[in-house]
Amino acid sequence: MSASATAHGLPAPHGGTLCELIAEPARNQALREEAVHLPSIDLRERQLYDLELLLTGAFSPLRGFMGREDYTRVCKEMRLADGTLWPMPIMLDIDADAAGDIAAGDRVALRHPEGMVLAVMTVSDRWEPDLKAEAKAVFGSTDDAHPGVFQLLHHTRAIYLGGALEGVELPPHHTFKHLRHTPAELRAWFDKLGWKSIVGFQTRNPIHRSHVKMMRYAAGQTESNLLIQPVVGITRPGDIDYFVRVRCYQEVMRYLPAQTTTISLLPLAMRMGGPREAMWHAIIRKNYGCRHFIVGKDHAGPGLDSQGKPFYDEWASRELVGAHEKELGIHMAPFEEMVYVEECAQHVPLSEVPEGGRPLNISGTELRRRLREGLEVPDWFSYPEVVERLREAFPPRSRQGFTVFFTGLSGSGKSTIANILTAKLMETGTRPVTLLDGDMVRKHLSSELGFSKEHREINIQRIGFVASEITKNRGVAVCAPIAPYTATRRRVREMITEAGGFIEVFVATPLEVCEERDRKGLYAKARAGLIKGFTGIDDPYEEPQHAEVVVDTTRHSPEELAQQVLLHLERQGFIGSG
Repeated sequence: MSASATAHGLPAPHGGTLCELIAEPARNQALREEAVHLPSIDLRERQLYDLELLLTGAFSPLRGFMGREDYTRVCKEMRLADGTLWPMPIMLDIDADAAGDIAAGDRVALRHPEGMVLAVMTVSDRWEPDLKAEAKAVFGSTDDAHPGVFQLLHHTRAIYLGGALEGVELPPHHTFKHLRHTPAELRAWFDKLGWKSIVGFQTRNPIHRSHVKMMRYAAGQTESNLLIQPVVGITRPGDIDYFVRVRCYQEVMRYLPAQTTTISLLPLAMRMGGPREAMWHAIIRKNYGCRHFIVGKDHAGPGLDSQGKPFYDEWASRELVGAHEKELGIHMAPFEEMVYVEECAQHVPLSEVPEGGRPLNISGTELRRRLREGLEVPDWFSYPEVVERLREAFPPRSRQGFTVFFTGLSGSGKSTIANILTAKLMETGTRPVTLLDGDMVRKHLSSELGFSKEHREINIQRIGFVASEITKNRGVAVCAPIAPYTATRRRVREMITEAGGFIEVFVATPLEVCEERDRKGLYAKARAGLIKGFTGIDDPYEEPQHAEVVVDTTRHSPEELAQQVLLHLERQGFIGSG
């Protein structure tokens, strides 16, 4: 069955028919009993978010993961096979081993990592996608500086499955339950309040005074009530975590009229797809009951490409959504960027700044710098309660946790430098310090792993996870694996920068020097063919291009190089009197 098949869902005055896919009680019990005998697929984080929004109807009119026909047309034309406008591919990706002999017509149980059955899928299609072609079609680029492209090319499994879903239960959430609603629940709430027109605002960042002014402006222009719907699924790497953001949103709500404003959390896995993503967000808001949706400048923008240029024009999202407003069935709300004008002592739309007026604003980067360095955040920019919450989560760097991640060939000297650095950091005594050396981790954390590419990546990701936990708890992790692959190092960086500081140190010792040292005789064995897949010999080492520190062991002693790293940490404010 096509994922876009006609639904017999919940009719409602807000947004049309919902495709709710949770089975009725009698069918639900039958599905649980059937699932015991079905092959199972354990879902990963991104898939859990997609599944939840499929089951609740937030992705209406989809009735499951897309089949190949829907997928192909969405990539090429932003339409499902039946012609319905839909901009973002939604498939279930699995690796070849997990796929086994699953074929069209089979039924499979989709499970939460904790083991419970969430849904049963009737497989309609199985295929191997061309991921680069998908990236080019959907994101307009194969540059993996784009977080959506990076996820697609480096972390998407080889096999796609599509098919209709029968839901058993929603993935559990244990945080902010009172702020989570399905589309049907939110529509019912709007009906109870008598709200006929709602304007939706999506955010993945804290809200400050200019945002509140902008939302109130849009609500006033459309004569609508306001739904603030922050994304609490997967956003852009490096974003402030949703626990901090939600606490900030709750503080902001006191500055908005309670009778005409509500907040609800959206468990969405964003793709940072710019214009296509903006259209996707508009469809989702329609399903949640909104009549209007605020599309901002560079909506869902992924930042800069590897050449330092924006991936999308800053107004491309508004143009695409505006061109399809009628077909989408949701109106784009008027958007005015609000700035603070010192001479007027108030926020005004940018288009209304008086002649000679000086508009003021603070970027997200500048705000993080001020928080990191303990500098003032002006009262005109944000609310004191929000700034207080942010300062709790982002202390000055001298009190943050951080990870120093050494990478280099075997025999490069990284372990020696890491040991010296660890000792010097422990001397200062300002934070607990943990050394995660490659050999030590292999012995105590990854003893069952071999040295295949897959196992080496798993080992590095385990090191990254442990380091992120140390960093999150305001400690220091010093890591010294080989870590030969750029994509894996990037994944570790993203994991750790959510928790604190990350400093990559490339120990750039040439291969010939490492071979001369060869204390363990590993290079000799690799040259003789006794060891296969050895980094630098018959498996590549991908040199870091953007390491914070690069050290040369052929010109300086390990003690001098450890001192270079210490000086960098001091310059960045992680150590010292800061």
